[in-house]
Amino acid sequence: MRRFGTTGPVYPDKNYVVSRSAELDDFIARVKKGRYIVIFAPRQSGKTTLFQSAINLLTNQEQTYFPIPLNFEEFVNCNPSIFYKYLYEDICDEIKYVFERKGLTPSEKLTRFLENTQLTDAFSMVTFFHQLSGMFENKRFFIVIDEFEGIPQAVISDFLYALRHIYLSDEPRCPYSVGIVGVKSIAQLNYDRSISPFNIQDEFNLPNFTLEQVHELLQQYTEEVGQHFENDVIESIHIQTSGQPFLVNRLAQILTDEMDIPKTKTITMTHFTKAHNQLIHERNTNIDHLTTNIRRDRRFERILMRITAYDDGLPFNLRDDQISELATFGVIKQGEDGMCEIANPVYFYCIIQTFKPTINGLEENYLPEDTSDGFLDYLSKTGHIDMNALLDNFRDFIARSGFNILQVPDTPQESVGRHLLLAYLEQFVLLVGGFMHIEVQTGRGRIDLLITHKQRKYIVETKVWRGEVSYQKGLNQLASYLKSEGASEGYYVVFDHRTNPAPRTENHEIDGYNIRSYVIPVLQKRPSAVSFDEKSED
Repeated sequence: MRRFGTTGPVYPDKNYVVSRSAELDDFIARVKKGRYIVIFAPRQSGKTTLFQSAINLLTNQEQTYFPIPLNFEEFVNCNPSIFYKYLYEDICDEIKYVFERKGLTPSEKLTRFLENTQLTDAFSMVTFFHQLSGMFENKRFFIVIDEFEGIPQAVISDFLYALRHIYLSDEPRCPYSVGIVGVKSIAQLNYDRSISPFNIQDEFNLPNFTLEQVHELLQQYTEEVGQHFENDVIESIHIQTSGQPFLVNRLAQILTDEMDIPKTKTITMTHFTKAHNQLIHERNTNIDHLTTNIRRDRRFERILMRITAYDDGLPFNLRDDQISELATFGVIKQGEDGMCEIANPVYFYCIIQTFKPTINGLEENYLPEDTSDGFLDYLSKTGHIDMNALLDNFRDFIARSGFNILQVPDTPQESVGRHLLLAYLEQFVLLVGGFMHIEVQTGRGRIDLLITHKQRKYIVETKVWRGEVSYQKGLNQLASYLKSEGASEGYYVVFDHRTNPAPRTENHEIDGYNIRSYVIPVLQKRPSAVSFDEKSED
C-alpha cells in the first residue's frame, strides 16, 4: 500500500502524488524550447519531485533528450579544482546511466572521450560540452542541478558566465537546456554583488497545492483503502496549510498512519482537530526549518510581529533584504493587495509560539486572589467553558499586572497582549483537555483562535486598536466568520496601545450572532486607576 510521503521526493509507486500535470507540461515545454530554467522555492515544496518527474518522462518517452541530474549539496566546501573533478565524474556516471535506461550502448568514441577528458575550470567545461555535442547526432542534453546554492563561492561567477556563453552560442548547443534548482535565487547567493551573469534565466514558479490538488491527493488514498475524508476535513487541511506540500502530506500521514482510526470509519473534523494539534506542537523537519530561519536575524521578530499585529502590515518589497529572506524561506508571501502575509496558519501559530516567552513572569497573576478551584472556576456546572468569565478574568489580569506586562522579556510591545492571551488560554485549554489553533483569514492583522472542547467551538478574535472604524469592521468580520463556522457566539479582544486608552467591555448582536468584545489597555498610568465596572455593559 502506498503512503503519504514527507521524507524527500515522493514516488508514484510508493507514495500518493499530486500529478501537477499543468506544471509538468509547462516545465517540459520550456526544456524543449531550450530554456535555461531556474526554480527557486522553499524546502519541501515539491521542487525535486517535479524535476525528477520531468527527467523520467524525457528518459523513457523522448529518445532525443539526455537528461542529466546533478546535485551540488556536497560541494559547498570544495575548492575549485575538487569541484570540477567531482562534477565531471558525476556527469560521466549519469551519461552512462541514461544509456542504460534507454537500452542503448555508448559508442567507443564516446567512451574514450569520457575516459580521457578532465575538467579543471569553467573554460575546460565549455570546451568539454562543445566536444560532447559532436559525439551525438540529434541528441539534446538537459542538465538539472539540484541544491544549486551548494556551489562553492569561488566558482559560482565563472560557472554561470560559462553557462551563459553556451546559451548564447550557435546551435547545436550543449547542454541544450539547463535547470537550476534551489532555495536561494542567484541574486541572493551574493557572489560579488554585481549584475547577475545569468541574466538569460527563465524563472519557473512552483505554487502550493490548490484545493483541487489536495482533493486529488486524498482521493488516491480513498480509492486504494476505501476510507473517506469529510469534505470539511479536506478544506481544513488546505486552509491550515495553504497547500504547502509537506504540511498537507504530514496532516494526511498523521490521520491515516498514526491515529489508529479504523479504516471503516470516515475521517471527521474531530479527527482533524487532534491531528492538527499534533502537527503544531511536534518537531518535524519543516517546522524546524521554519523556526531556525526566523531566528537567523533578531530583526525578523519585529517584522513578523508587525505583520501579525496590524491590518495595514508591511509592503511586500523584495528589494528589502529581510523581507526577501523571509519570502525565500517560505515564511511570508505577497497578499492580493501587495502587502506581506504569513504563509499559512500553521506557520502563523508556530511563529507566535517561537517568540512567546517560555516564562513571562506573570503566571502567578493569572488568577484572582479569591480563586476557588483555579482555572476550573471557568467551567460551568455542565463542564463546558464559561468563556465570558474566562475572558473577563484575563481583562482583569491585565489591569492587575499594570506596567509589569511591558516587562515581559524579549517581546515587542505591540505583541505583548497577544502573547499573554495565547499563554493564558493555552494553560487553561491544556488543563481542561481542549484544543486550540489559529485560523488566519488574511495572514496578518487579525488572529482567530479556535478552541474546541467537548464538541463545542469557541472563537476568539484578537486585534490591535487602529481606530473606531477598524474596531467596528472587526466586529462585522467576526460575525461573518461565525456564520462560516456554524457558531452562534464569538469573542473579540482588542489591545489598545494608546497613551490614554479607554477600556471597554460590550455585548453586541450582529446579524443574529452574539459577540462579546473587550478593548484592553496595554499602557496604563496606574493599575489602580483602571475601573472596568464604569465601562462595562454586561
